[in-house]
Order: sequence, then C-alpha cells, then structure tokens
Amino acid sequence: MTQRVLVTGGSGFIAGHCIRLLTDQGYEVRATSRTAAPGFVRADLLSDDGWAAAADGCDYVLHVASPVRPGHVVDEDDLIVPAREGTLRVLRAARDAGVKRVVLTSAFHAAGFGHPHTDHVFTEDDWSVLDGPGMDAYGRSKVLAERAAWEFAAREGLELTTMLPVAVMGPVPSGGTVSGANHIVQRMLGGDMPGFPDLHIPIVDVRDVASAHVAAMTADGAAGERFLLSSGPVVPLREIGALLRAHLGPAAARVPTRTLPNVVVRLGAVFNPQLRAFAGELGHVKKISNTKARRVLGWEPRPSSEAILAAGETLAVRSAPPVRAQ
Repeated sequence: MTQRVLVTGGSGFIAGHCIRLLTDQGYEVRATSRTAAPGFVRADLLSDDGWAAAADGCDYVLHVASPVRPGHVVDEDDLIVPAREGTLRVLRAARDAGVKRVVLTSAFHAAGFGHPHTDHVFTEDDWSVLDGPGMDAYGRSKVLAERAAWEFAAREGLELTTMLPVAVMGPVPSGGTVSGANHIVQRMLGGDMPGFPDLHIPIVDVRDVASAHVAAMTADGAAGERFLLSSGPVVPLREIGALLRAHLGPAAARVPTRTLPNVVVRLGAVFNPQLRAFAGELGHVKKISNTKARRVLGWEPRPSSEAILAAGETLAVRSAPPVRAQ
C-alpha cells in the first residue's frame, strides 16, 4: 500500500527537491502552499485552517515551511511568530492524524550561532545562544520553533526528528525562486559584489538535504534526534568565486577577484545593517561535524563544489547581462 507524505511549503527550494525524491521512491505526496496554487493544498502557518485536512491520511510529515530572512529585520515577530506557531499547528495536525513521524527542517542557525569564537566543533548537542554575538531574528526563530517542537513531541508522544542544514546551495528549477545560499552565487554572477569579505561559508547541497529528510522518515534510531547537515569543511567566499570563474567561463565574467579588507567591511557595517549582521564573523572558521547523519542515516553528501557549480550553472542564464541592440 502506497504511503503518503505531507510536505509543507511545497513550492520552496528544499521542499521541491524533497517532493521529487519522494515521488521517485514511490511515495504519494501531498504538498501545502499558503496560496491557492495548482497542485497544492492551501494551508498558511498563521492560520489553523486547512492543516487537519492536509495531514489527514498521511503516514509521515516533512515540515519544511518556515520564513527565511537571515540578517537584519525590522520586526522580529514577522519571523518568530509564523516559525513557532506554524510549527505547532503542523505538529497538532500530525498528532491528530496519527502520523508515524514528523521530520522538521530546522537550521544550523539553531545550533552554531551566538557562541564565542573558539575551536569548538559543533554537533547536534549544541544550541544557539538567543542573545549571543552574531545572533539574528532568523536564528532566534529557528531556536524557538525547534524547542517548541521538542516540548510538544515530548508532551504528546509524537515521533520527531529535526534536520539542521548549513547554507543550502544547489540546482534551481527553471522558473523557481532563488532562495537559500544560492543568493550568494546569484550576487556574484550578477556583479553585485565589489569584492569578497573574509567570510567562510558551511555549505550543503539541496539534493543531499532532501535525501537526509527522506531517510530520516524511516531510519531506525532517527526518532527523537537532531542531525547537522553539512558537506564538509567551510568554504571561503573567495574560493566560491574562483570556482565559478574557473568553470562557467563568460557567464562568470562579473564575479569579483579581490578580497575586501576587514576594516572596510567593518566601517561599512556602521552604516549598513546587512553588513553588520556578519561583520563579527570575519576571519572566523566554524567547525561542524556531520558524523551523526552519516552514521544513523547512512548519509553521504556531495562535495560542496558540486553544490556551488550546480547553483552557478542554473543561475548563469538569469544573471547574464542583457544583450544590447546594435
């Protein structure tokens, strides 16, 4: 008998790859959207309407939907309220529908932010510090939503697994919205970066994020666990740029080649809230372990270079300068 999986935020980047993989593996998929889109069940994180019907008859739930806006935001509740309350709505619907397990998309922002700079290797045992250095509204939304989910699961006896991907890159479907860390690649290709800040980015391929979600639905030992998802060592921004220039030819002509001095970035951060969000991370290299996902889920991620180039190849056409009429 075909098993049914509910995927929330079905039009999103990660959810779209989850849906394709689930379909390829023979699952029946029901996906939600906050708008009345063809092929989706309408359900909004800010409303109870539609969630009971969406979860009804489902064996598993992948709760992927959540607002994503790293950096400065004017009103933090715009992120925190839908993340936390929306998660609880989905979990209540899953409980009432008798699903076997919920896999929740959290983020590395819920584990590796707000800490002092040390040589600590981050694992699933770590939680971000809500008011720590470098923490933002997005990170707080992820911490509060995930903690609320664990409290609910413990109280209600619901099987829960949470996934904590680092910066997600990879192929963007034709016509799809650019999201996640693909914005970094898009800005490079579009010539929107005058140079590279001394930042190091932990990367994971979206296809590997999807495979981890699907594996976590049924893997023995996955219930009640968190999993950090990272392809390996962090990558300096300048290396991302060099990789694009080396493989994409003319499409990467506007990718910068110089590194911005830290003093210049810090000066700009005085006036620019977006720069302020990462100025404290300049020169810092975070260490992240993916051992647990490999061991429990049998997960084998691609090298980060594959995620970067897949993103670059699918975004190159969008970022190409317009052809001027002669």
